[in-house]
Amino acid sequence: MRIGFIGLGGMGRPMAERLLAAGHELVVWARRPEAADPLLALGAAWAEHPAALARRAEIVCTNVTADADVVMLAERLSEGLAPEAIHVDFSTIAPSTARELAHLHERRGCHFVDAPVSGGTTGARAGSLSIMWGGNSALAGRLDPLFACLGKTIVHVGEAGAGQVAKACNQLVMVAAIEACAEAARLAAACGVDFARVRAAMQGGSAASRVLDVFGGKMLARDFAAGVEARLHHKDFVMILAEAAAAGLPLPVAAAVMQQLNALMAAGWGREDTARLLSVLERSGQA
Repeated sequence: MRIGFIGLGGMGRPMAERLLAAGHELVVWARRPEAADPLLALGAAWAEHPAALARRAEIVCTNVTADADVVMLAERLSEGLAPEAIHVDFSTIAPSTARELAHLHERRGCHFVDAPVSGGTTGARAGSLSIMWGGNSALAGRLDPLFACLGKTIVHVGEAGAGQVAKACNQLVMVAAIEACAEAARLAAACGVDFARVRAAMQGGSAASRVLDVFGGKMLARDFAAGVEARLHHKDFVMILAEAAAAGLPLPVAAAVMQQLNALMAAGWGREDTARLLSVLERSGQA
């Protein structure tokens, strides 16, 4: 297929590389042109601006940071998208924003699909992401070859915005579990017990999880180099609590985790791993 890709960061670049490796014709654009150099070396083509990219693709993928970025790109892409073209957004944004963008593209005869992913940079490189998408189910036939290059778990959740609801739920559970791992590590240390042994016991019991494996392991090794930067989880929780407030929905665990993420950001650790929640607890204990 002829695919456009914008957003060549830690997640986007390996996803784009997989599309190239699968034989798709790829055209790219980036705010910083040098970010595209590795893909151009692999055979991707360069577009001078988003509208030019859209004119050369039947499916355009975006993977950027914030709602405002996606909205800006959608408006610029809409100038070049052909009728029935698809804009697939892999970013994590508000469900309400996804629904607004679906209406924007629908008015111009195009399609918008929100398809946030889970699995981090490791999953992006391995093509093992979980992709939760929202949009017209009739698009599945066109999207399946694209998604098959990128993920192992592909779920159509519902109409536009539903993929973002699923991602919000994913982030709520995952980051709450990271905080729980940090609290377990802190409790073990306070009681004079080796967290490595505690974690080994937990991994064989009901508390076993990928979060305990990955983030618990990073806490144990005091390896806070970012897999996914903590500032992105903070951004996600701001969005989650805003959606909950709009719905009049209490999320007490999410609210508590939000305060810990706020403390992490205030400490200047936003570009490090969310395993830094352990350091937030340690700093609190020293006060």
